[in-house]
Amino acid sequence: MQQVKAETNALQRGVQQTDEVADNKNNYNRYKLPLEQHLASTWYGSTLKCRENDWIVKLTSMEIAELEEAAESLLNLQQNIASVTIEQFPLPTLGSKLLAFREELINGRGFFLLRGLPIQNYDERKAGTIFYGLGCHIGFSRSQNAMGHMLGHVRDLGMKSSDPNVRIYQTNERQTFHTDSSDAVGLLCLKTAKVGGESLVVSASAIFNEMRAQRPDLLELLMQPIATDRRGEVPEGMLPYLLIPVFSYHKGYLTVFYQRQYIDSAQRFENAPRLTPEHVEALDMFDRIANDPKFNLSMKLEPGDMQFVYNHALLHDRTGFEDWDDPTEKRHLLRLWLSLPGDRPLPDVFASRFGTTAIGNRGGIFVCGTVPTIPWTITGDN
Repeated sequence: MQQVKAETNALQRGVQQTDEVADNKNNYNRYKLPLEQHLASTWYGSTLKCRENDWIVKLTSMEIAELEEAAESLLNLQQNIASVTIEQFPLPTLGSKLLAFREELINGRGFFLLRGLPIQNYDERKAGTIFYGLGCHIGFSRSQNAMGHMLGHVRDLGMKSSDPNVRIYQTNERQTFHTDSSDAVGLLCLKTAKVGGESLVVSASAIFNEMRAQRPDLLELLMQPIATDRRGEVPEGMLPYLLIPVFSYHKGYLTVFYQRQYIDSAQRFENAPRLTPEHVEALDMFDRIANDPKFNLSMKLEPGDMQFVYNHALLHDRTGFEDWDDPTEKRHLLRLWLSLPGDRPLPDVFASRFGTTAIGNRGGIFVCGTVPTIPWTITGDN
């Protein structure tokens, strides 16, 4: 209880407001903020929209053949792909490219999209094996929920985010900009929605710079711990909410951690630090900038597209969608959460969500009884 009170006091310390709003915005000496960020991942969506060739990479016929051959070998052996290694999924040509793409995630613009996989030629198991094996060349797969799913299904299950034990990817609702609990996230598009369901990404450092210039008083609040709901997936001995700042600056790296709906729903817990009006104003400003088309980049994933996004430097989103009536045609994506070798150091507070901050072995959701598994169906049957 004393620890919770101390965290609450830290959250509510905030910035003392004055009647001189202009001074509040411009007197930088009052705030202990990192300098403005100028990074490869500090970009504007309006600029990248006109440069698709920079971030969309078309697979060659040789690369596709490598993926298919490696997947067929595993399928013939009936091997559990949850433990597959690079050696068991050889990609002589594509493998070296994927190492460069991992570097692009960590130290570049923070995302890329692979296009051209002929998904219509595969059943779901082969498609999933190709995707999982490709992901092994980028990072180490992590559990995406309490059930230990190492390969996730992103599909509307008819649920509503108003249920505090439901995660938004299980609905057809707008997700809003957020980060996942891993170094990187990958998506393979199997089926598209009838209407909507576009994917969006935005640069966290671009949002940081804008808030720093316009409202450093509000930005300072986002660099203090804020409660985020675990949505019922609580490791033994842990609080049902996290206490991680939206922005952390650690060893020269600015790292983002954000899910607005889960911040709001964490207020259902009596002991969670309260959001003040100033916190709400700061969060609203963050969302407003993220949703500005000048800042974010929107893309329509096609069947066979594989998108990878770096969670520490970017946020991603999905618009709401209307699905098909035919269950076999409903929007469906496969998802990977990856821990990246050679990644940045994270502050200790991330261990409360990532389990550890050890590079290459962090991230994911593990609770009592979690066993890594590959669900080949939506219900999780193997």
